[in-house]
Amino acid sequence: MQFTNLHLNKSILKALTEERHHTPTLVQQKVIPLVLNKKDVIVAAQTGTGKTAAFALPIINELSKEADVDKRAKKIKALIISPTRELAIQIQENCKTYSKYTNVRTTVVYGGVPTQPQKDVLEKGVDILIATPGRFIDLHKQGSIDVRQLTTFVLDEADLMLDMGFIDDVRKIEELCPRKKQTLLFSATIPDKVNDLATSMLYKPEKVDISPTETTSKNIGQLLYYTPKKNKVDLCLHLLRNTIKGRIIIFRRTKFGVDKLEKTLQKNGYKATSVHGDKSQNLRNQAIEDFKNNKANILIATDVAARGIDISKVDAVINVDLPNIPETYVHRIGRTGRAGKSGIAFSLCSADAPSYIKAIQEFMDRSIKIVEDH
Repeated sequence: MQFTNLHLNKSILKALTEERHHTPTLVQQKVIPLVLNKKDVIVAAQTGTGKTAAFALPIINELSKEADVDKRAKKIKALIISPTRELAIQIQENCKTYSKYTNVRTTVVYGGVPTQPQKDVLEKGVDILIATPGRFIDLHKQGSIDVRQLTTFVLDEADLMLDMGFIDDVRKIEELCPRKKQTLLFSATIPDKVNDLATSMLYKPEKVDISPTETTSKNIGQLLYYTPKKNKVDLCLHLLRNTIKGRIIIFRRTKFGVDKLEKTLQKNGYKATSVHGDKSQNLRNQAIEDFKNNKANILIATDVAARGIDISKVDAVINVDLPNIPETYVHRIGRTGRAGKSGIAFSLCSADAPSYIKAIQEFMDRSIKIVEDH
C-alpha cells in the first residue's frame, strides 16, 4: 500500500513525497481510513510506529477542505493534548510539515515559557491546537482558547498522561469541548485506567492494536551486560570507546544520574547533551536540536523527558539504569530501529535489577542475549 491509496489530497501527498514518505506504516494503514470515516478510535501503538501521522494526516486532510472554502478568522477545529512539552513540539513540527501546502494553521502551547507569545498566535486564529494539559487550562481560563467549534479531540500518550497525574485535567478539558465530536485516543499500552477513560470519552470506538513487542523483536538487537552498580559508568565508557558508534541515546533513572554522566562523558571528549525535568524548556529544546543537527551525538535522558523525542537514525540506545516497568523498556529501545530500520540496545544490569530483566523478557516473550566477556 502507498499513501496515494489512502484518499489524501494532493497537497498532503506533495508534502509527504518531499519527506520521502511513500509507504504508510501499519498503524497509519489501519487508522487513517477510520479517522477519515469520522469514527472514534482507540489505538495501542508505541512511539516510533508512525502514530502522529496516523491522526495528523486525516485531520489536516479534512480541515484543508474547510480552509479552502472559509478563509475568515480561523477557529480551533482540532485539539491534540500531549503530556510533555517535547512531544507537543514534535507533533507541531510534524503537523507543520504535512500541512505546508494547505491553508491549515497549527500552533503549540506548553508551560515553562511566557504565555504572551502563545496568546498572540492564538488571537490570529488557528485550525489545529497542540497543547499540554496545564497550559491549555491556564490559557482557557484567561479567555485565549475557544474550543466551541471543535470537531476532533486527540489524546496522545494516554498511559503517560495517567502516570503523570493528568487524569483530572484531561477530563476537565474533554468537558470543555463540544459533546458532539470525534475523539481519538492513542496509548502505548491500554491498562485498565486508560480503558476506563476511553469508555467514558469515546462513542463506539474502533480498536487498533499494534503490538510493541512485534516491532521490537523484528528490528532491534538487544544485549545485556551484568555489572556492579559502581562500575556502570566505566562500562558505559568502555562500550562507547570500543563497541558503540554513531548517534546514541542513553537512559538514566534520575536527573542527578543524567547530569553526572553528562559531565563524565564531556570530560572524556564526547559531544554529549541532556534533557530532564529540571532543565528549562529552552535548554531542553536546545539539547534536542543539537542532537538532531549532530552538534552532539549522545543524548542522555530520563524517561519522561524522552517520550517526546522523535528522531530518525538513532544508531543505539544504552540503558545505564534499567526501568522497573517493562513497557518503558520497550519505549526506550524503540528510539532506535525506527521506520523499519535496524537498531541495537545495550542494557547494564546491576545486582538490584534482575527482577526487572525477568519482567521485561516475559513481557516481550523473548530472552535478551547476555554478554559475559566485557
